Amino acid sequence: MYIKKILWAIALIGLAVAAYFAYYVYSAMFEPNTAFNNEEAYIYIPTNANYDEVREQLIPLLKDINGFDALAERKQYTTNVKAGRYAIKKNMNNNDIINSIRINNLPITVTFNNQESLENLAGRIGSQIEADSLSLIQAMKDEAFLTENGFSNLTALGMYLPNSYEFKWNTSANQFRERMLTEYNRFWSEDKKSKAESLNMTQNDVMTLASIVYEESKKKEEQPRVAGVYINRLRAGIPLQADPTLKFAAYQLPEYQNIVIKRVLNKHKEIESPYNTYKYAGLPPGLITMPDISAINAVLNYEKHSYLYFAADAQRIGYHKFAKTLSQHNANAREYQRYLSSQGIYN
Repeated sequence: MYIKKILWAIALIGLAVAAYFAYYVYSAMFEPNTAFNNEEAYIYIPTNANYDEVREQLIPLLKDINGFDALAERKQYTTNVKAGRYAIKKNMNNNDIINSIRINNLPITVTFNNQESLENLAGRIGSQIEADSLSLIQAMKDEAFLTENGFSNLTALGMYLPNSYEFKWNTSANQFRERMLTEYNRFWSEDKKSKAESLNMTQNDVMTLASIVYEESKKKEEQPRVAGVYINRLRAGIPLQADPTLKFAAYQLPEYQNIVIKRVLNKHKEIESPYNTYKYAGLPPGLITMPDISAINAVLNYEKHSYLYFAADAQRIGYHKFAKTLSQHNANAREYQRYLSSQGIYN
């Protein structure tokens, strides 16, 4: 009789332990364990991160980090951390959290507009993905890559078409560069290549001229006409005389650092630079900025006309007056110069 009682007691204790263990497992796996009020939170796991680094990000987001640790170890997540951007939704349990940060690497939208240089572009991209600006600029300027794909340091900016793209957050610098090359090659369809060939231009030439067109006019409806003027001048052997190229040349000089040129003067036309299109005919050796896609298309689909000149329009700021003769252009230019003087703009 006494032995039976002992056996019953052992059985009851066993059941209690089993029940407690089952409850513990259930709690660890299936009870909500988030400690934030937003609908979701994100963690960013760097490449080659270990579990301790993940845990540091999770501590402020979870009610019970110890329970999470136990399940993470049981599910072998602690030795199988994956880099990326992951979402944790409000009221998720530990099991769902582990599943989410193990396999659901969420993409992000990377956006960049008309950056003025590769350095600026690298800084912009480095603020959006894991790769930092230093590794990005090194990848962008890699000579072997540039040579293999028909670029140089002067034309490399043209490979990056301003737009929005979907990336994994843990994209490396080389992966970003390769994706941009793919997008560039996709943009240059056979039709666009044929149009460039009909202009007697390479793709780099088109991008260089597009960068000038973009700096001259941000008005998309006007860009094909501006492009037409430059193409007319190129075909006639007339120097482009593009003010944006003078500004670009000036900004390369120490005395023009941290200065914004609002009015192009005769002294700027004397700057010794291959980008001085008042001194040297033809296209400059590379881009002066990252052109908008509209400006690239404006060059490829330029407006056919007889204009050889244009000057900023004082009555419609942002637009231009076009002229076929030098005398008419000089009159338009004087009108705009008077406007600048009336605004107190002298340099």
